[in-house]
Amino acid sequence: MKLVLHSAKRASAPYRVRIGLNLKGLAFELRPVDLVANAHQDDAYRALNAQALVPTLEVDGRPLTQSLAILEWLDETFPDHPLLPTSAFDRATVRAMAEIIACDIHPLNNLRILRQLTALEIDEPARNAWVARWIRDGFAALEPMIAQHGRGYAFGDAPGLVDCLLVPQVFNANRFNVDLSPFPAIEAAAAHARAHPAIAAAHPDHHPER
Repeated sequence: MKLVLHSAKRASAPYRVRIGLNLKGLAFELRPVDLVANAHQDDAYRALNAQALVPTLEVDGRPLTQSLAILEWLDETFPDHPLLPTSAFDRATVRAMAEIIACDIHPLNNLRILRQLTALEIDEPARNAWVARWIRDGFAALEPMIAQHGRGYAFGDAPGLVDCLLVPQVFNANRFNVDLSPFPAIEAAAAHARAHPAIAAAHPDHHPER
C-alpha cells in the first residue's frame, strides 16, 4: 500500500495525521502544500480535494480527506497501536474530546478564517484575541475531561486519538501566545505526548519548507 500525505508545515489538521501515521509505524511520502502561496487552490490539488484543504491522504492513488476521517481509517485498517479504546463508551468519550478541538476550536482559527478577518480590516491584536478566545473556550471544556481520563496521555496511559489533535492545538496556542496556565492537565498531557518519538517526529520543525 502506497501512502502519500499532502501536508502543510504548521497546519494543525495534517499535523494530526502525521502523528497518527507515525504512531502506526507507517511509511508514507510527504508532499508539501504551500498554503501561503495558495498552492491548495491549484486545479491539480482541487482534483484530489474539492475543498482545497489539507490534509489529503492518497491510498494507492485514491484520496481520503478530513483529518478525523483519515485517523479513523488508519485505526480500522491498521489495528496495531490503536488510537481508540476498546469500550464503546470510552470511544464515544474520546471522539467527543477530539471533536472539541476539530469542530469547536480549529475551524474558527485556521488560515482561511484569519484571512477573512484581515479582509474585514480587523487588525492583528483583535485577530489574536479572536484566536485566544476560542482556544480558551474549547480548552475550558477539555481540561476536566483530560484531568478525569488522562493517565499521562490525554486519555489513558498510551498515545491515542486525542493526543493526535491536542499536540497540534497546543502548538497553535503557543504560536499565538495563549496563556495555558489555567489548563495544567492539558499542558501536562501535551508535554508528555510531545516526548514520544513518533509524535516528536511529526513536529513542523521536521517538515519540509512550504
